[in-house]
Amino acid sequence: MLQRILAIFVARNREFYRDSAGLIWNIFMPAMLIGAFAFIFGGEPSDLFKVGLLGDAHETPEQSSFLATPHVTFVPMDDEAGAVNKIAYHQLDLLLDARAPAGDIAGYWVNPESPNGVIVERLLLGAQARAGEPAPERRVAEGEALSYADWALPGVLAMNVVFSSLWGVGWVVVRYRKNGVLRRLKATPLRPLEFLSAQVLSRLLVVMSTSTVVYLGALALLDFPMRGSYAALVLVYLAGALCMISLGLTVAARLRTEELADGLLNLMAFPMLLLSGVWFSMEGTSTAAQWLSQLMPLTHLVDAARDIMIDGAGVFDVMPQVALLLALAALLLVGAARVFRWE
Repeated sequence: MLQRILAIFVARNREFYRDSAGLIWNIFMPAMLIGAFAFIFGGEPSDLFKVGLLGDAHETPEQSSFLATPHVTFVPMDDEAGAVNKIAYHQLDLLLDARAPAGDIAGYWVNPESPNGVIVERLLLGAQARAGEPAPERRVAEGEALSYADWALPGVLAMNVVFSSLWGVGWVVVRYRKNGVLRRLKATPLRPLEFLSAQVLSRLLVVMSTSTVVYLGALALLDFPMRGSYAALVLVYLAGALCMISLGLTVAARLRTEELADGLLNLMAFPMLLLSGVWFSMEGTSTAAQWLSQLMPLTHLVDAARDIMIDGAGVFDVMPQVALLLALAALLLVGAARVFRWE
């Protein structure tokens, strides 16, 4: 009995290390994750407080003594309404209005229910008083704090779209090729674009159905905000699913083994999950990480979904992200059809 167990044990180990793709992936994946976290969160420690700034006074901080306060991150803001919403939801600790002609602080918004907001307000008033500068006008933005679950839910729904889309078509198409299904389909009048389009439509139905079930389940269990348009939310996730399905088909267009397909799909999925703000905000990460984040299609899906659910965006507000995702989906699908092989 021990000899039989040993024989199977040796055979399975040989099978593993002879599969170069699987062996490399098991070594490369943990190293990649460690390196990614070091890249994203490397650098100096983050500041304690985050203050929004309307205007360009951050370019000449000597105009206000408070703008030179250490351990405070000043974030330039262009949209006043959106910035005030961030104060209401405790996403910013304070919002300064520095749009006066001289670049001085004319006023500020604070949420009295925000512990950090109260502290930063005292720092502001103390700095203004010590410098002999006039106290700016106080404006209140009231609202409940946005919990991490509320903030993360749009990203979790997008993550479900990624996994269901990439593996739902990428891994399956490779299995069809390996099992000879595609070879038999090659003998029919079916063209690659037709076959891939059918795969897209089939998986799109599954992805949107499962995402709806997940959303309704979360709605029944959690009291999360939904301040925008449901039509916009459906449109965003529809465009995102089309993009991810087309990406999965592009990966599977020529591969022959499920192991290699699985490794490549992981190689594409995990950087997107790390750099697209699914689990944590990219605002406190390195500049290079934020730049790479904008190259990820998942970033635009997650940002648009959060704009809708948290900030109340409508269809027209998210049309740039939708158009980008649909254009990328069409480009990937056409590219996959051109390089697709049946055998």
